[in-house]
Amino acid sequence: MIQNNLEFTEEEKRLRDEIEKKHGKTPEELYEEREKRVRDAIELREPDRVPVSLRFVHFPAYYVGIKNSTAYYDPVTWRKAVMKTIIDFEPDIYMDSSGRSSGVVNDILQPTQTRWPGGPLPDDSSNQAIDVETMKADEYDLFLSDPTDFTLRYILPRAYGILEPLAHLPKLTDVMMGFGMLTAILSRKEYRELGKKIIQAGEAQEKFSNAVGNLEEATAKLGFPPNSHMGGVGGAPFDMISDFYRGMRGAMMDMFRCPDKLIAACEMLLEWRIQRATPADPNKPGNPKRLFIALHRGAEGFMSNKQFERFYWPTFKKALLKNIELGYVPMPFCEGAYGDRLEYFLELPKGTTVAHFDLTDMFRAKEILKDHVCIMGNVPSPLLQVGTPEDVDEYCKKLIHVCGKGGGLILTNGSSIDLAKPENIKAMIDAPKKYHPN
Repeated sequence: MIQNNLEFTEEEKRLRDEIEKKHGKTPEELYEEREKRVRDAIELREPDRVPVSLRFVHFPAYYVGIKNSTAYYDPVTWRKAVMKTIIDFEPDIYMDSSGRSSGVVNDILQPTQTRWPGGPLPDDSSNQAIDVETMKADEYDLFLSDPTDFTLRYILPRAYGILEPLAHLPKLTDVMMGFGMLTAILSRKEYRELGKKIIQAGEAQEKFSNAVGNLEEATAKLGFPPNSHMGGVGGAPFDMISDFYRGMRGAMMDMFRCPDKLIAACEMLLEWRIQRATPADPNKPGNPKRLFIALHRGAEGFMSNKQFERFYWPTFKKALLKNIELGYVPMPFCEGAYGDRLEYFLELPKGTTVAHFDLTDMFRAKEILKDHVCIMGNVPSPLLQVGTPEDVDEYCKKLIHVCGKGGGLILTNGSSIDLAKPENIKAMIDAPKKYHPN
């Protein structure tokens, strides 16, 4: 529920008046309608209509005619673009995966595992993940025996160019040998310069965050609940190993070369996450508290079912169950195809999870998971980019008729929609207003 004590700017008052005039309902009433629609779907009840979620990264830039780099270097303009996108298309819930990271901060930190528009990439590019090993194959023992020291002296210097001097620090246990060693380290020019740059980055990020503001609160004031919240335990520890430590190739090779150490690292990362996890905040917008979780290496193309059962699912399942215990509804985005993995979701408590599919056959997913797990998806990105509104309408109609029966369906795009035709996005969002489950 929207908090009653919120204050509104003049612009927010104007927008609220326009929304109420258009719909004949207050933003608060629209907010509760949308929340109930999504909640019913999650809890496997058939809502008044199938809810729609709009997920985007740089689509607002394409929609309003600005550069993708705006998301990183002009937070005020980017905020306006995101707000216009949500207000114009009116999804039931939305997820904005951009505008969180300052390009100025990235320029200072020099991250090795990402590239972004306006920085290393052209202004209209999409951001790119770079496969970098921050932990070598023979360093598992160092990592497992002293993860704090390893993170400080190995991981961070390899993940951020600015932090390279940390690689020359002595072991943390050696620093405790006496005050003289600590002062000797801190007096070195490279560490003094590093401290200045870290302060500079912190100030830049604070300025950026203040300019973006609280989009979640701003959209809630206009009647739009968020798709997801922050918090919880997160997703699959194997993905963290693959994404941030060993790289994709390294993690895949480790399944054969050092399987026990790989599993031990996954279990340790899970324990870290559990220790720092916070329960869902009842004062934040959204009910239930949905938690987006990106999955990367659990798809069919990366490992067999046998490998999935050994390396991926055990710690991922524990993470999902812990998220549920903390009051969240996990919404794992099963990027790629998960047709051979569907039955695993039946091991989770009924009506507590949303399985968001990308390339998975939604009709088969409905057949297997009906009456147990809400499914979400999967209007193909290519269809939204090069198809016609009629094509999109027909695709959505089939999904709604079949997968929406009995509840348990949230309609959304499959993956990235950076260059989707606006008229196709509108067709996707309008389809549930025209069609109902058979």
